[in-house]
Amino acid sequence: MKAVVLGVGRMGRRHVQVVQKAGCELVGVYDVRKESLEEAKREYGLDDALLFDDLDRLYEVARPECVVIATTADSHEGLTCMAAERGAQFVLVEKPMATSVDACDRMLQVCARQGTKLAVNHQMRFMEQYTRPKALFASDELGEMGSMTVVAGNFGLAMNGCHYFEAFRYLADDIPAEVTAWFSSETVPNPRGSQFHDRGGSVRVTTRGGKRFYMEAGTDQGHGVRAVYGTRQGMLTVNELTGELVGTERQAEFRSLPTTRYGMPAVDRRETIAPAEVIDTSAAVLRALISDENSVTGEHGRSAVEVLVAAHQSADAGGIPITLGANLDRSRVFPWA
Repeated sequence: MKAVVLGVGRMGRRHVQVVQKAGCELVGVYDVRKESLEEAKREYGLDDALLFDDLDRLYEVARPECVVIATTADSHEGLTCMAAERGAQFVLVEKPMATSVDACDRMLQVCARQGTKLAVNHQMRFMEQYTRPKALFASDELGEMGSMTVVAGNFGLAMNGCHYFEAFRYLADDIPAEVTAWFSSETVPNPRGSQFHDRGGSVRVTTRGGKRFYMEAGTDQGHGVRAVYGTRQGMLTVNELTGELVGTERQAEFRSLPTTRYGMPAVDRRETIAPAEVIDTSAAVLRALISDENSVTGEHGRSAVEVLVAAHQSADAGGIPITLGANLDRSRVFPWA
């Protein structure tokens, strides 16, 4: 499988490793900045023949079957559509998928028309910090998840928060239906340029089936990422940066009692899981795309953008609930990186 990486800034250079770990042949890297190409060349020992600063020439010379897009979000739509129209069979695009819902829809439409498979690099279903809780939610010991709460430092709702919107959709196995948000007063700057910025604050998401997601990532919070899950029989807390899972669950003889009996004798749980990691999990996303098994589809990426857009719409209106669907401002373009 011949693959190219578009955008070799800090994250894009990681995708050089991702392509190699996924078993693809790297046939080119592209960037408008020559210094980024030189850095990729130095870091990975790339031959000059693999370095491109002209997209037309890259497609003519490299003829990639797979295109990995690791540029800023404002260019994702154009680069994805171009890759599909130039004959790429597979496109993996970084998150957030695009800077508007309409742009996501155009990406999906062009890829469908060209027969190109599209995936978004949300790695959660390949991370033990989510696969382990999901397995426990299917067990008698913990039972079905009712809510997920994330408390984090100021990591940006577009930069990192959208990952958790996809994690929640995956864990709940349900479709987000309503979003309410309240933003911190200050914006979150991005090192990729002054034209990019993000927001911090509080977000609530509910699914069609009544599952709840809460995020507290205000700009006045400066450390850590923890996820707390409430279930039918107990509770889990995951420290995502250290890989520690702790929990408590009702003893077996009390599981049939109603949820109002929340103080029954319990069993404690403590496990070590793999902490957050980027390279191997991104390679897993790419392999899933190519094999068409357990892929993080463009529709999944679009869903995360929908929640993100609805959060902005809600916060701008003073924290009113926004129903996903006809009420969503699909054309609004955001300054996400």
